[in-house]
Amino acid sequence: MSKDPKKKTPLLTHLVAGGAAGLIEACTCHPLDTIKVRMQLAKTTPRNAAGKRLGFFGVGLKIVKNESFWGLYKGLGAVVSGIVPKMAIRFSSFELYKSWLADSTGNVSTTAVFFAGLAAGTTEAVVVVGPMDLIKIRLQAQRHSMADPMDIPKYRNAPHAAFTIVREEGFRALYKGVGLTALRQATNQAANFTAYQEMKKYAKRLQGLDELPSYQHLILGGVSGAMGPLSNAPIDTIKTRIQKSNAKGSAWNQLKSVTSEIFYKEGFRAFYKGLTPRLLRVAPGQAVTFMVYEKVRAWLDIATGVQ
Repeated sequence: MSKDPKKKTPLLTHLVAGGAAGLIEACTCHPLDTIKVRMQLAKTTPRNAAGKRLGFFGVGLKIVKNESFWGLYKGLGAVVSGIVPKMAIRFSSFELYKSWLADSTGNVSTTAVFFAGLAAGTTEAVVVVGPMDLIKIRLQAQRHSMADPMDIPKYRNAPHAAFTIVREEGFRALYKGVGLTALRQATNQAANFTAYQEMKKYAKRLQGLDELPSYQHLILGGVSGAMGPLSNAPIDTIKTRIQKSNAKGSAWNQLKSVTSEIFYKEGFRAFYKGLTPRLLRVAPGQAVTFMVYEKVRAWLDIATGVQ
């Protein structure tokens, strides 16, 4: 069944479909994010007891061995509580900005899609991602064993972490690194949405279809999802270091301090720490997100009479 071109999908549909996609994506891919954060926070290359360098899977196995399997899910509560509104805001704001940038006939250029993605990424960063990311990173950075009930961490869960951070460091601490978070999310979504929309348009034209099957949304989402991490890895590493720290000072001074420390003490390659797990986290995450989003949106369009 093709979509009636005269009927537009309401923003509420994008809001609900985006939220559903975020929930499924978080539950599926969170362990990869925990490994990425641990690799980014490591001041020296992670190694095993024999001195051998640990890669992505090695770091993951070390977390499981020392902290139990559930150690891979540290910070999931913060992610789930934030990712549903994050994805809802991402997709609904993208569609809203896209409609504002459409020409008089309703067509949206590739440039307009890029700027709509840029604006959507900035919006989600300021409204949700900044505080959520900081809480998640503080939880993921803790190296306590979740199999040992006597090993009590500083931050017990997402609400306790938020309360403790605000009590000890002030409310503004939740927004540490928010500028870099906004820059990361903006470049992520600009690259992500532009690549996905263009590939989707080409695939539909090539096959003569009104809508693509779910497996193709999965593939295109995975390819487009890899674009962001490849373009902004240093931003993400610096942001993670700033958010993990509880040091005070202006955002600019923290940026200079962390950037200098990484460059002079660890070398330029350190800016790309965690790139592999980030790719392995973001690409499948976006694949799942776009597939679920497109499917839920299609169901809601049928339910509301848009299709």
